[in-house]
Amino acid sequence: MSLPGQLVKQAQHDLSQQKLVISCQRDRRYRVVDPFNGQPAVVNRYVSRTIRDLPLCGYDCHLEIELAQVVGRDGKRRMESCEFVDKGSRYTLRLCRLVSGLCRHMSIKAVSQHLKIRWETVKNMDKHYLESSLPALDPTQLTGLKYIGVDEVARAKGHDYMTIVYNMVEGHLIWVEAGRTAEVFSGFLKQLPKETAENIEAIAMDMGPSYQKSVRDCLPNADIVFDRFHVMQNYSKALSNQRRIEFRKADSAGKALLKGTHYLVLKNAAKLTDRQSGKLQKLLENNSNLNTLYIMKEQLQALWSSDTVELMRERLEAWCQLADESNMVYLKRFAKSLRKHRVGICNYAKYKLTSARIEAGNVSIGMIRKRARGIKDTEYFKLKIRQSSLPDDQSMFYFNV
Repeated sequence: MSLPGQLVKQAQHDLSQQKLVISCQRDRRYRVVDPFNGQPAVVNRYVSRTIRDLPLCGYDCHLEIELAQVVGRDGKRRMESCEFVDKGSRYTLRLCRLVSGLCRHMSIKAVSQHLKIRWETVKNMDKHYLESSLPALDPTQLTGLKYIGVDEVARAKGHDYMTIVYNMVEGHLIWVEAGRTAEVFSGFLKQLPKETAENIEAIAMDMGPSYQKSVRDCLPNADIVFDRFHVMQNYSKALSNQRRIEFRKADSAGKALLKGTHYLVLKNAAKLTDRQSGKLQKLLENNSNLNTLYIMKEQLQALWSSDTVELMRERLEAWCQLADESNMVYLKRFAKSLRKHRVGICNYAKYKLTSARIEAGNVSIGMIRKRARGIKDTEYFKLKIRQSSLPDDQSMFYFNV
């Protein structure tokens, strides 16, 4: 246990409260300096403080330390700095680091119960440590960006959306801010150095209009790439809506056949078991509309195997023509949306950008929400998102690993 500037005088075990109390005295060999300017100062008096440290041998550990109150050259009295505890804090820096490390993998409630520290205190300790330790996300310092990806995440389901931006080449989170409007994303793009902004070739995103507007206004020479995941997600919604129509107009035998098949028509054929494949085959043989939708889903997925933009555009138009010839309203609406966004969709063949890194980040963010049962503090949520984007390769107990 390192206690710079302190000499351990006594260690006691308080059986009634199951804690260790380590009494220290200031090491007079250490020079007294003014924390304001680092200049030598005169000691006015010595002040005792009790702070909490890392658990030791299974017991809560409390340190009784002694600090000097100094009189600076300006005549003002100040408490000297302490290397292992922040000013005004009742917890050592290494305990804060442990709390933050645990909060990355456990809920705040679990950490609170484990360490016997109030919920609010655990959250504030984690927030303070993240504020002081995470690398800054400064758009004005970004260089070498070629492809970026933007998406939105919610602090709680349906509430308080945030905009996140990734470097799609390296997979790093480079910006996060509250809101999902065009102004929010434009604020990021306008902060980029001119040379960096001009070198951005493509931006991956979903088909929401707000981020598209930001790109058109701030990066008119960059291409927009609509992600395959979101396109297929929209098709799945159209398929689900059509399945509900088929269920309503089916007779009792048809309804029995449709029950429990929702996931079968959405799931890729390669991932189905033999039993599931047999059930799906029976459904498609007895429902021509769902059979058409299922075949067209596989044809739609094949679009992303196109080698060129021109070929992908031709295949997309052919697919839309087939959809127009059907009698299914949701399929026609989806085809209309495809045509509207065909430039961004077909740009995939040029850049091969996917949202795999963004979706992986969204999974991590979802885990943060799940562990916390929702987060009310938006700034804290931003810090947790930034933390989740960094590799967890440092021990929460030891600094040199």
